Amino acid sequence: PQGGRASGGPGSARRRSPLLHSPAASATGGERRASLNTELKLPCGLGAVAVTAVSPQVDDAQSTVSVEFTPTIPHCSMATLIGLSIKVKLLRSLPERFKLDVHITPGTHASEHAVNKQLADKERVAAALENSHLLEVVNQCLSARS
Repeated sequence: PQGGRASGGPGSARRRSPLLHSPAASATGGERRASLNTELKLPCGLGAVAVTAVSPQVDDAQSTVSVEFTPTIPHCSMATLIGLSIKVKLLRSLPERFKLDVHITPGTHASEHAVNKQLADKERVAAALENSHLLEVVNQCLSARS
C-alpha cells in the first residue's frame, strides 16, 4: 500500500504548520534513522495499551519509510490511534520527499485490513489531523514519556 503524504490541497497533511513540523526534519539520514528507532517506541499516554513491536524500514535512496507495528492484543481498540500517532511522528520528523507506509503487522489484529486502509488513505489522515480534538490526543501521545 502506498502511504504517502496527502496532496497539497486545503487541510492536507503536506501543509507545513507548527503542528506538523519539527526541527527534527532537518536531521541527517543517520540521525533520522536513530530517531526513528528510539522515538517510535510510541511512549504514548495510553498506559499498557501500546505496541509490542515497531519495525521501521528506511530507504533513503527511494525516499520511502515503512513502519510495521504490532498492537499488544488482537482486538486493541487503539490500533488506529497508535498508527496515526506513528504517522504524525514521521510527518513531523522527515522531509516531505519521503513516502510513508504505516501498517499493522500482518495477522496480529482482528481489524488489520480496515486499520491499514484508514492509515493509507491520505484524505482520511488529513481529515483526522484537521479534527482539533483528535490532533490534541495524538499530540498527547507523542509528548508523553514512559
